[in-house]
Amino acid sequence: MAIAIPAIYRSTVGKKAVMAVTGGILVLFLIAHMVGNLKIFFGAEDFNHYAHWLRTIGEPAVPYRTVLTILEVVLLVAVVLHMWSAVSLARRARAARPVKYESKKKSHAQGYATHTMRYGGVIIAIYVVWHLLDLTFFVVNPLGANDTPYDRMVADFDPSRWYITVWYVVAVLLVGLHLHHGIWSAFQTLGLRTPRSHNLLRGLAIAVSAVVTVGFVSVPVSIAFGWVS
Repeated sequence: MAIAIPAIYRSTVGKKAVMAVTGGILVLFLIAHMVGNLKIFFGAEDFNHYAHWLRTIGEPAVPYRTVLTILEVVLLVAVVLHMWSAVSLARRARAARPVKYESKKKSHAQGYATHTMRYGGVIIAIYVVWHLLDLTFFVVNPLGANDTPYDRMVADFDPSRWYITVWYVVAVLLVGLHLHHGIWSAFQTLGLRTPRSHNLLRGLAIAVSAVVTVGFVSVPVSIAFGWVS
């Protein structure tokens, strides 16, 4: 069994399957994270209580922050495998066709999606690092670690820091595009896409990516315009 798993992963189908499964894990995380962020609209007490609950899940059976740390490790592994699979598949595709050929019927949509996933993925990776430094390790947050999660979030997207809001919104829009293309591709990889289910799955990919994008964008925009303070 220890030999079979790497052998499967070395195949193109195996790499695509790993991308689909890890992508699914990341989609679930994004949805849960978005729902948690939306608690800011219920006020400081609810949002701070949610942030505290994340760190105390499982207490007193397990120590403080144990479950959250496990979830973070799972997410980290999922991100690494997802990115590694994407890079491996891209290299394999280039190696299979070392000489570019001309095609009068080249799909502009496919080329756009490919570039969005490639370069958008790099920007998203940079954004994730910044986001962790900002609201997890508090290195770049204006209030640092000496305040509540609600106050740190509000300070982060204060109108005077409009450039941070713009950066956040652009990154989230790229996440939305990445999410739509990724979900749609995953349906095909997992063999779920058929002529009969085509429209349903296409609509589902659009709906999920749109809801996640709007949900994440609504928080910084509301703070920047003073609707949440």
